[in-house]
Amino acid sequence: MTSGAERLRWVVLLFRLPPGPSRHRVAVWRELSRVGALSLGQGIWAVPDVPVFAEGLERALRLAERAAGEAVVLEATGRSDADAARFQAMFTAARQDDWSEFLADCDKYDAELAKEIRNQKFTLAELEEEEQSLERLRRWHRDLKARDVFGAPEAVRAGQRLKECADAYEEYAEQVFRVLHQL
Repeated sequence: MTSGAERLRWVVLLFRLPPGPSRHRVAVWRELSRVGALSLGQGIWAVPDVPVFAEGLERALRLAERAAGEAVVLEATGRSDADAARFQAMFTAARQDDWSEFLADCDKYDAELAKEIRNQKFTLAELEEEEQSLERLRRWHRDLKARDVFGAPEAVRAGQRLKECADAYEEYAEQVFRVLHQL
């Protein structure tokens, strides 16, 4: 870890929103969750002070303003190297959870392709549906990779699994085309 003068800066956001309607609190929560902000408690969020988070934070601040709420934005670093390391570990653990969820969806995707092959469902409609699911996985992977500032351990495995899913899709597509081109 670096010395105090070189420690990574964090953006800490404090939100106070009116109790109702709840849609405003939910909208702010969704936006902060979507960009990968770390929830530190009720109305308290943090992200590393890096450009990838700026646009999402601005959207969350606008949502809070639109709801007649208050937001305070602070810059922070750990007081000690241990504090800075703990904050980084908390953020990385949240990304690890994201990657684990992604990997579970890759497994579901593979299982779905296997089911279609087992059931010999070789149609263009099914192929398009599986292609859309693969594109969703690709977008999700791209978004997770962008906000995984410190490189969670599962990130490398997730990239490999996405490639495996793409390869499985290509094999399925070949089978669909073979069936469709039979005379």
